[in-house]
Amino acid sequence: MRRILILGGTAWLGRAIAAAALASGADVTCLARGESGAVAPGARLVRADRGARDAYAGLDGDWDDVVELSWDPGFVASGLHALADRAAHWTLVSSVSVYARSDAPFADESADLVDPLDTTRYSDAKVHAEQLTTARASDRALRVRAGLIVGPGDPTDRFGYWPARFDRGGRVVVPETAGRHAQGIDVDDLAEWIVRAGAAGTIGPVNAVGEELPLAAVLAAAREAAGADAEPVALDDETLLSRGVQHWMGPRSLPLWLPAEAQGFSRRSDAAFVASGGRRRPLAETMRRVLADERDRGVDRPRRAGLTLAEEADVLAG
Repeated sequence: MRRILILGGTAWLGRAIAAAALASGADVTCLARGESGAVAPGARLVRADRGARDAYAGLDGDWDDVVELSWDPGFVASGLHALADRAAHWTLVSSVSVYARSDAPFADESADLVDPLDTTRYSDAKVHAEQLTTARASDRALRVRAGLIVGPGDPTDRFGYWPARFDRGGRVVVPETAGRHAQGIDVDDLAEWIVRAGAAGTIGPVNAVGEELPLAAVLAAAREAAGADAEPVALDDETLLSRGVQHWMGPRSLPLWLPAEAQGFSRRSDAAFVASGGRRRPLAETMRRVLADERDRGVDRPRRAGLTLAEEADVLAG
């Protein structure tokens, strides 16, 4: 039986990886403080603070794969120091945010990375984590450069904003979509591939991204899934920005809307991912899953991304 250790494993993607590993028949251990939620049923939780000197003392034996989810340089370094010699394969979950440029569509894994001058920034920290991992375990390390992760339980509220908003009906502010794309990968598709790639011994950097789709198609799928009486109102970039709407994520934003000069961010090459066995379910299926989750959590709840109804009314009023 394969032994898989997940450094994390109680939050969204980590829990999905644990569930996928368990479904594959593996023995799964998660090292975490246990404050972000419960581990997947069947996994073993070893409670530890990774900032402590004895953080890894509760782990015994060797591992077929270690999955590192953190972007904290101290955690990444200490994990490698304590466990790399006991791991047949090492998986670092990185991000497409490591790339220095976002203006070139279909850039692959050879594209230039940011210079990690400030590791308090997410992009810099992920590059540094990759460097640490390569230096310690390059011959057996997979660097998963994940794109936009979507699906049930998404804590960022980006993708789910759209089916939830259309589900509420009324006039819905949307960006002009001509020339814009989205590239979301379902969390369970990503998790299952990570487990398969570890078992296959896949190494090197891989852009683990969703299928490139026109943003118009994503918004249409969200509206269709909701089935509500909603009227999209498209506003151009100048109007949205002049009315205080932010790109991509966060308060008073339109999620998935990117500046025109950053369209390469949602059009990364997926050739290596597909070649290594990456599979992605249809958009409509993911959208139905997301909408069901949004309804369970409450489409009217406070959100980390998007416009509130009051903000949307303000934008519409100009």
